[in-house]
Amino acid sequence: MIDSVPNPIGVFDSGVGGLSVLRAMRDLLPTQEMIYLADQAHVPYGTRSLEEVRQFSTGITRFLISQGAKLIVVACNTASVASLKSLREEFPVMPFVGMEPAVKPAAEQTHSRVVGVLATYATFQGAMYASVVERFAQGVTILEDHCPGLVAEIEKGNLNGKETEQILRRALEPMLDKGVDTVVMGCTHYPFVIPLIQKITGPEVRVIDPAPAIARQVLRLLESHNLFSLNQSEKSIRFLTSGDTIQFAKSLPYFSFESTSVEKVEWQDNTLSLKESK
Repeated sequence: MIDSVPNPIGVFDSGVGGLSVLRAMRDLLPTQEMIYLADQAHVPYGTRSLEEVRQFSTGITRFLISQGAKLIVVACNTASVASLKSLREEFPVMPFVGMEPAVKPAAEQTHSRVVGVLATYATFQGAMYASVVERFAQGVTILEDHCPGLVAEIEKGNLNGKETEQILRRALEPMLDKGVDTVVMGCTHYPFVIPLIQKITGPEVRVIDPAPAIARQVLRLLESHNLFSLNQSEKSIRFLTSGDTIQFAKSLPYFSFESTSVEKVEWQDNTLSLKESK
């Protein structure tokens, strides 16, 4: 293994959702450099066409590579569905980690054989989701809801307000009536409202957050590709957004990160670039 690879791990999402994955990565890999890009100019991805999301993902990947990324985490279920296969084909040398709805562990852990999945509309429409359900959920009833409006509330930092609770109750109460005992977070935004979800469902319902498993997969790939930095000092994280940098910086404490300076990136003709500071 090489002594040190200071290049950052690149992580991206349409907005703040991928911070749930970044949080798990920070806890497991505190000595690794990381760069997080929120494409808030286009949030939410879940209501867009898969082709559009694929274009955004390709542009972001090119940008992260230009910033020295040694591994890229597609910390967005919609972007993973839309683009993970094409990204691996277009950038064959770059290791990628993507999101997959945690249907398999849910199917293994449920006792009632009724599992709820909360995800975006685009995720439910993707071939990856259909494949996971077909392979791992035989004999299990899968209940789905795409929680319209929830991503927007989470983007605002409204993690336990009236509007957020109404959205979740509308999704979860019919599932509870049908005997659900396990609920899968199929969007990286949704783990931030797990406390509110558990308030609604009660402690007897298991809620599965895939972020810790994603962090472990990042560690495995870093080690297998000899990319793990051995520098033992804790590293800061570089944050960028294509949206409002001030608002994004203010929102970070809601998602378990210290407020810090955020860099601005801009889109032009499907190309992403840093905006020069004045």
